[in-house]
Amino acid sequence: MEQQSAQKSEQKIEKKIELRAPVSRVWRALTDYREFGEWFRVKLNGPFVAGQATRGQITFPGYEHATFEAVVQKLEPETLFSYTWHPYSVDAAVDYSKEPSTLVEFRLEKTAGGTLLRVTESGFDKLPSNRRQDAFRGNDSGWAQQIKNIETYVESEP
Repeated sequence: MEQQSAQKSEQKIEKKIELRAPVSRVWRALTDYREFGEWFRVKLNGPFVAGQATRGQITFPGYEHATFEAVVQKLEPETLFSYTWHPYSVDAAVDYSKEPSTLVEFRLEKTAGGTLLRVTESGFDKLPSNRRQDAFRGNDSGWAQQIKNIETYVESEP
């Protein structure tokens, strides 16, 4: 059962969904780099390790030219997985590395029916003003799709 909310201040995106899967299953889908790649549609080069960058090629149709790069901030088992990245970095001709990054947090909470997953991305207010609105809009719609993707993935996979 999907529930979504987005804070419209263009500073923070918040999405939530109750998944019919145990916390351990959702945690594995989030933090095992191969499983993350399946639902997020990215082919990552290696595992998520706190304090280290993880890179890979986006496989989502229309974005295959884009590279995924995130620096893992926290891996608190079955509770919190977070990373920083350069949001909506889809133009191959632009070097986003000098821009501030945003913080993505996945928070898990056990519920009677499975797991409440909250996805938050914050820090848009620190982005260059010429990119802020596009990055916010692109990622807001992107997270709406990604929570549907993880729902389908964890509710149909063992």
